[in-house]
Amino acid sequence: MIRAKKKFGQNFLTDESIKRQIIQAIPNDLERIVEIGPGLGDLTQKLVQLSGKIECFEIDSELYEILLDKFASEILEQKLKITNADALESWDEIARQDYFLVANLPYYVATNIILKALSDSRCNGLVVMIQKEVALKFSAQPGDSEFSALAILAGVRGDAELLFDVPATAFNPEPKVVSAVIRIIKNRDLLQGFEALEFERFLKSAFSSPRKTLLKNLSISIPKSLIEGFLTKENLSLTIRPHELCVALYLKLFKEAKNERRECTNSR
Repeated sequence: MIRAKKKFGQNFLTDESIKRQIIQAIPNDLERIVEIGPGLGDLTQKLVQLSGKIECFEIDSELYEILLDKFASEILEQKLKITNADALESWDEIARQDYFLVANLPYYVATNIILKALSDSRCNGLVVMIQKEVALKFSAQPGDSEFSALAILAGVRGDAELLFDVPATAFNPEPKVVSAVIRIIKNRDLLQGFEALEFERFLKSAFSSPRKTLLKNLSISIPKSLIEGFLTKENLSLTIRPHELCVALYLKLFKEAKNERRECTNSR
């Protein structure tokens, strides 16, 4: 019996009903599914029954050998490909063609992988299991206390849904937190014409102190008069909090701040 390794944040999903719900959440007729962290291959076994080609990336060499043996016939039939690698270090291989991402993500790396998939034009969407606290940050709506930069980065590229919670008892060993499955279908790109990294820095400033006003947070990097003018024009309170502004208005404010900066630079 293989033991879960703490250094890889491993918790093996054992609940059959949860596995079925994850499979049911995945769109039909996908040509290519990428699974990150297949573990003992329990979910993989269900994925290979779907149409299309499955590619798995497993960082644990011991698990990799177990998977090669377990899925020898599927690999031989070219229904399944398994790579022993860190997914974040192998993203060029993942992104060589369009794909849909499926994963039970370790908590320590979940946010980075989701953000990587969101920014990857080859990724059509994802169904992933993550810590519920993080799932809420990605799926929250404007006005929710959990609404954050992560929800905006998801919202500019698609629709994020928290599908269901997963109790600790669904895993072996049991984690100390509640998990949740989220689905993001990427059906738009509102960042076209914007510099993505610059927008991320802007959001980081906006949410730097969530309990403070948006005006106070952003005035460190953007002229206070510009923010006040924007909020007044949009009939918004000058004391509005970061979680109360919607995705469209964040994009609009970012665009106006960017134009203002460009005009200031050109006038020098």
